[in-house]
Amino acid sequence: MPGSSFKKAEYFMCPSKDYSNMKNVDNASDIEDDMSDRVYTIDSIHSDFFPNLPTYLNPLQNSLAYAIMKQHFVNPKDVVYQKIVTHKNSVRGVHFRRAGPQEKVYLKSDDVRACIMICGGLCPGINTVIREIVCGLNYMYGVDDVLGIEGEYIIFYSRNTITLTPKSVNDIHKRRGTFLCTSRGRYDTKRIVDSIKDRGINQVYIIGGDDTQKGASVIYKEVEKRGLQVSLAGIPKTIDNDITVIEKYFGFNTVVEEAQRAINAAHVEIESIKMVGIVKLMGRYSSFIATYATLASRDVDCCLIPESPFYHEGPGGLFEFIEQRLKENGHMVIVLAEGAGQEHMAERMDDVGMKDALGNKLLLDVGLWISQEIKDHFTKNQKMAINIKYIDPTYMV
Repeated sequence: MPGSSFKKAEYFMCPSKDYSNMKNVDNASDIEDDMSDRVYTIDSIHSDFFPNLPTYLNPLQNSLAYAIMKQHFVNPKDVVYQKIVTHKNSVRGVHFRRAGPQEKVYLKSDDVRACIMICGGLCPGINTVIREIVCGLNYMYGVDDVLGIEGEYIIFYSRNTITLTPKSVNDIHKRRGTFLCTSRGRYDTKRIVDSIKDRGINQVYIIGGDDTQKGASVIYKEVEKRGLQVSLAGIPKTIDNDITVIEKYFGFNTVVEEAQRAINAAHVEIESIKMVGIVKLMGRYSSFIATYATLASRDVDCCLIPESPFYHEGPGGLFEFIEQRLKENGHMVIVLAEGAGQEHMAERMDDVGMKDALGNKLLLDVGLWISQEIKDHFTKNQKMAINIKYIDPTYMV
């Protein structure tokens, strides 16, 4: 939505079954009595610095192919609960405006100049997303002017753009990687917005993960500050599946399937030779890939994740569990997310906390470290040699 910003609008709801008595307030504290248990919040997008923007009928209403959409346009007042399960007397909680096509739009199709850019690492399905944006804008909304930024934020300063048409993106979903290229690094927000303004761009589609979406938010604030009629749409892209609110991201299922292949390869190896197989999967601070792949595989004996701290020695520790499994089966498979056990490594290796270009802490290689820790423990304490097969399929998935 052009000229939009995020705002929290608060309402209180009567505890009775009849909610027709709903009252809009700017702040919960403005209500004289304590209504905190009946206040819920809406994270809303509204035209704050463009209060009188003209609107136009959605082009979908004139398309025979999408005529059914007339029955399914999203009402601007529709909201979605952040928490699906609530109790009778619990706080109403945060709600979000429901996404989807609405009856009115803020730009005529002929006036739209859109651009698409990608930041961060690779993820299965990026090219499909690019293709669907281009084809959707063209076939559904009649938009012909779409640019592709060949790189990430910093490339916005140059003229590295290509024209995207349904024909040019027709088969890119069959290719691996990304059609538009990508990278990581810092950028100059003001120069990006200068470029957006100079090129006459009024719709920006930004595909990226957590850092990219933070950057998009900063760019939006600069757009708002200048009073530009520009829409920014952030499309979450993260293999780790770790951006709040969205349940599952494009490419996640593919990653889990590929991770299972690595686990299966480890299981075949260790079952034949009687050893410990360790598979390290992506997941800095969240373990969706490791957890889903473990549950789907059924060949995993132990899954180590950053959300659940573990310890090595003593009763109930990792070493004791490994010993028990080896006595029972003669082999075992351990899956670990790359962010698991970082606190143990930092203690034993005097980690200085190095960071990448975006300020994120660089993780140590927990797979190699824990492999050596297991070897050392069983060699010294159990007086037994232990064979380990370590697999890191990071760039395979």
